[in-house]
Amino acid sequence: MSKISIVIPTLNEARTLEKTIDRAQTGSNVEIIVVDGGSQDPTVEIARSRGVQTIVSPQPGRAAQMNAGGAIATGNILLFLHADTHLPPEYDKAVRAALSQPHVVAGAFELNIDSSLPSLRWVEKMVSARSRFLQLPYGDQALFLQTSLFEELGGFPNFPIMEDFEFVRHLKRRGKIAIVPTAVLTSPRRWLKLGVFRTTFINQAIVFGYFLGIPPTQLRRWYRGIRH
Repeated sequence: MSKISIVIPTLNEARTLEKTIDRAQTGSNVEIIVVDGGSQDPTVEIARSRGVQTIVSPQPGRAAQMNAGGAIATGNILLFLHADTHLPPEYDKAVRAALSQPHVVAGAFELNIDSSLPSLRWVEKMVSARSRFLQLPYGDQALFLQTSLFEELGGFPNFPIMEDFEFVRHLKRRGKIAIVPTAVLTSPRRWLKLGVFRTTFINQAIVFGYFLGIPPTQLRRWYRGIRH
C-alpha cells in the first residue's frame, strides 16, 4: 500500500485546522505535515497537539510552504490540502485507485462548499465542468500525485498567486488528471466575504490577467487590495 503524505499549508487557521486534521487522520498509511507560514494565532500549537509533523516555512507564501512540506515527505504519494477543506471518507482508497489508472499522472476531488446558498451550487457545477472537461482542478480540490513526479517537475512555481493553476498546466502535459467522483467539503468563507458573484468574477479576472501576461506579483497586489 503506497504511503500518502498530506501537506497542509497554514496561516492563522486555528478555527478550522483541528477538524481538517481529524478527517485526514482517518486514512490508512498516511502522514500529515502542517507547514505554517507565520501564524499569529494558535495554529501551530493545535497542529502539534494533534500529533502531526509541524514545521514553519523558511519563506512565506503557499507555494513555498507546499514545496517545503513536499521536500520532507516520506510518502510515495503527495496530497496538498487546504486547511479549511475536509477530505471525504475513504479518501485514501480513492487516491490510490485514481493513480493506478492508465495514463493518469495526478488527481483531485469534486468540490462541495459548506453552505446552503443556491448560488454556491452553481459554483460547484462550474468547478466540476472545468475540472472534468478542461482538466483544470484548483488547489481547494485536494490535488494529489506521485512524489517522484512532483520532484521531477520541481514542485510548485514560487508564485504569490496562481501557483496551483500553473502547476496543473504542467501536469496536463504529462498525462490525464483524474477527478474523483466523491467531493471534499470546503469552507464558504472566501465566497461569503465579498459575495458569490463578485468573488467568482474576481477569480476569473485573475486567470484572464495571468493569460495576458500580467506578473503574479502584480496580480497578487490587486487581489489583496480588492479583498481587503
